[in-house]
Amino acid sequence: MGNLTHRQKLTIMIAIMTGLLFAALNQTIIGTAMPRIIAKLGGMEYYSWIFTMYMLTSSIAVSLVGKLSDIYGRKLFLLAGLTVFMAGSLLSGLANTIFDLIVYRGVQGLGGGMIMSTALASVGDLFTPRERGRWQGLLGAVFALASIIGPVTGGYIVDHFEWHWVFWVNLPVGIVAFGLIATLFPQVKGEKEPVDFAGAFFLTATLIPLLLALSWAGIDYPWTSPTIAGLFTAAGVALVLFIWTESRAASPIVPLHLFRNSIFTITNIIGFLTFIGMFGTTMFIPLFVQGIIGVSATYSGLVLIPLMLSNVTANAISGQITSRTGKYKIMVITGAAILSAGIYLLSCMDINTTNAEAVRNMIITGIGLGITMPLTILIVQNAVPYRLLGVATSTAQLFRSLGGTVGVAVMGTVLVGRMNVEMAKNMPATAKQFASSHHLALLHNPQALLDPGTINRIRASLPPEMMGAFREVMAALKQSLAVSLEQVWLCALVAVGIALVLSFFVKEIPLQDTASTPSRQDATKRQFPA
Repeated sequence: MGNLTHRQKLTIMIAIMTGLLFAALNQTIIGTAMPRIIAKLGGMEYYSWIFTMYMLTSSIAVSLVGKLSDIYGRKLFLLAGLTVFMAGSLLSGLANTIFDLIVYRGVQGLGGGMIMSTALASVGDLFTPRERGRWQGLLGAVFALASIIGPVTGGYIVDHFEWHWVFWVNLPVGIVAFGLIATLFPQVKGEKEPVDFAGAFFLTATLIPLLLALSWAGIDYPWTSPTIAGLFTAAGVALVLFIWTESRAASPIVPLHLFRNSIFTITNIIGFLTFIGMFGTTMFIPLFVQGIIGVSATYSGLVLIPLMLSNVTANAISGQITSRTGKYKIMVITGAAILSAGIYLLSCMDINTTNAEAVRNMIITGIGLGITMPLTILIVQNAVPYRLLGVATSTAQLFRSLGGTVGVAVMGTVLVGRMNVEMAKNMPATAKQFASSHHLALLHNPQALLDPGTINRIRASLPPEMMGAFREVMAALKQSLAVSLEQVWLCALVAVGIALVLSFFVKEIPLQDTASTPSRQDATKRQFPA
């Protein structure tokens, strides 16, 4: 698509950004709504699986679609992704139980993975490496816009309407995006190659037992139990088979020879670790704001706006700087350092944290995310020859998705496990004394913090002599949740800290003004022989 005029490229990018806006809105709108949805459906212990299932199926889709879109064209998979995503959104709004919702979120993830993989690869098709920084910054701005509108909208819906509308309100945007891509996006196909379905199967067989083990260990089963050991063993065997399959596949979904390039390898590890940190912030901040500071779902969406505004501002500025200078290493280091500082400040929050302090911490975190996130894709695309652009982009997106998937599973386990310990330690004896015969028993589940209506009804039903015990229980719940979230953010800090160290080892190749110059072809042929 490099022979298109600037006007044609612009119209195509408008169509792509509309599709991304639809997918991103559906992702961000549930962040502030999920605590209230959990309060309605129940299942606090499955909170992280709402996100884990999405990331798991998204990772599976990304692993296949990158190569398939190289063969059959990006347009087909953008349209298919939008269709599947809209179906998943419709079904999610019809969920009757937490398990229904988890399954339907998996359907959404399949569509989201298709949209994300093909959209990012399309930027590589349309623009030169030096131009991509600017356009990927604009794609990041789309996510940031969705992150501003989504949380406020989601919070407002669950405060004033039925939660089902959280999943349905954006369907018109999806229909518009489908129409734009169908009419504006050109159909360009590549050379036909065999599809690596075996690789996709073994990758899935690796991820499912791994995520189950990380989610169950220490909560439902001891770490040393035969069940957890068996799951880890199954994941390890499947991983070995995946590597064996990829080394022999004619057209692998993850070409192993790409990892001979240190830039490709290190940058993907940084992307993996950064997404652990990203989901550690965006997924759990609404829990802190609603459960500990005690604001409504709508207001918690407003509190998230500084995080997103700082994200989009840093995203745009870093994209412009990278495009103008043709250099990216200093930006990666700076972004990872700021992100580490922001997550450290989040881990310091407790029951006495004010809204102003939370906002400050989120602004710093947002700046770090805004600088770091778009650069990992740009660096990977710049490090490979054009013929490997699609599969390299999908591999980078796969690493990012896996980071989010594993991060959510691990941090969800940390949250639930720590909550159990802290609740046993902090629950006052007076509350335990009344628990068997009074409504105070309902408050022994931290899920109660997420439903102000339930708290108010319990408070109104208690006799005056039990109000002291009520206040003690509420304080214990908030303290337990605060300490648990501190542990979650410390896990995210470790991941981002490692990413910061690795960023110093990223080699810098100046961004090119053309998609493939002779010198660039020579350099890439040495690392990626045909």
